[in-house]
Amino acid sequence: MDIFPEATNAEETLDPPDWADVGALSHRILDDAIAYLEDVRNRPVWREMPAEVRAFFGAPLPRSPAPAADVYDDVARNVMPYPMGNIHPRFWSWYMGSSNFTGALGDFLAAIQGSNLGGGNHAAALMDSQVVNWMKEMVGFPASASGTLVSGGSMANIIGLTVARNVKAGVDVRERGVGAMPKPLRYYASDQVHSCHRKAVEALGLGNQALRRIQTDAGLRIDIAALKAAIAEDREAGFRPACVIGTAGTVNAGAVDDLRALASVAAEEDLWFHVDGCIGALIAIAPKNRSLVAGIEQADSIALDPHKWLHAPFEAGCALVRDASQHRNTFAVTPEYLESTPRGLASGEWLHDYGLQTSRGFRALKIWMALKEHGVEKFGRLIDQNIAQARHLTRLIEAEPALELMAPSTINIVCFRHRLDGASEEKLKAFNTEIMLRLQEEGIAALSDTTVQGRHCLRVAIANHRTRRSDLNLLVTEMLRLGREIEAAIPV
Repeated sequence: MDIFPEATNAEETLDPPDWADVGALSHRILDDAIAYLEDVRNRPVWREMPAEVRAFFGAPLPRSPAPAADVYDDVARNVMPYPMGNIHPRFWSWYMGSSNFTGALGDFLAAIQGSNLGGGNHAAALMDSQVVNWMKEMVGFPASASGTLVSGGSMANIIGLTVARNVKAGVDVRERGVGAMPKPLRYYASDQVHSCHRKAVEALGLGNQALRRIQTDAGLRIDIAALKAAIAEDREAGFRPACVIGTAGTVNAGAVDDLRALASVAAEEDLWFHVDGCIGALIAIAPKNRSLVAGIEQADSIALDPHKWLHAPFEAGCALVRDASQHRNTFAVTPEYLESTPRGLASGEWLHDYGLQTSRGFRALKIWMALKEHGVEKFGRLIDQNIAQARHLTRLIEAEPALELMAPSTINIVCFRHRLDGASEEKLKAFNTEIMLRLQEEGIAALSDTTVQGRHCLRVAIANHRTRRSDLNLLVTEMLRLGREIEAAIPV
């Protein structure tokens, strides 16, 4: 009698029954992908999905198999024609890179190889560490510093601010918790700081009030005198000033804090100096503009985003920490099932000791391949190119009486709006919002809007290697056309 009856059942796999069919489909997909990128300029930046496409995403859970070619047809018909649009040369809404084909191949190969980057002795882990080392070199960090690849800027900032909390807590906060801290901590940033920092201090158990937003100057940079006054005030009130966050490129207008001055304040006041460089840290590799982020190399920790100005496909962020032991001591845990061995697979470094994830994707390959193909100097020139394009757009706005610049254009973000004679701020907001929405709906360009110093405006963030000055000329022309059309329809 067979005491293991289940062994007689046919065993299954997710591998295809016919690899030749898969090969043919894969070649078709690759050809379509090349055509998709080659033709990107000729497609709308964004378009609304019709009802039947929206209905497709309400289909029930599939319970039986379908041919892979049919599955791809669904994707080609219902997903690929309706992107967010950020690879398009006239996508300037939110601050995103525009990807690159070699990086996409890297993502594919990483998925095929399938390595988990929690660590261990294998090639993907060594490449992960190599890419982190390259990031350190780009921003002027010492070789002895540590770092980790993460999902993006929000997580990279959380990593840096968590190390800051643990170093400055005055108690073993990992063991005893934030309730055991002798004094409540205070973090400082400009009033232009990204919202992820609020999420970070809340997640760290410090509370939103622990993050003091310091007023900014006319250039929207943190006011150093106001920062010093806030630190003194908090010490007098019984708080412990712990960390100052410098922003290398604010999300609203691209302002760059005086990082050298902040480094001096941090040293004088015994604060952790963290730089949110998710927008502008990589200006450090731009030959014409690197001086804008001078002082970033003095930070204790830096957050940056390879999926922005290195144009890696999503997701790819990076957190760097000057003191590797402080970084590791913040996150390292060694359970019995993840103990190192003198030889073999577990003899490599455990990369999960530097962050929150134990399972980590192979993010490094897409960054590595693109850097190897193009070289870091080309990426630096592309950053300079985007900054020059923003200055070109600024000049167009300043030369056009119907348009109004709303903030200094420091790097590659331009804040402006269309004028409307005699209109209130409320009507100006509605007028400019309508222009923005029609630009999107007509597939011309994707802009976002924001509020700078209490006034609504449109925002162009140029972080796209496909953008040309002619695209910006077209933007101004189309904005003026839409402005005339909308104004003509306004009741007298």
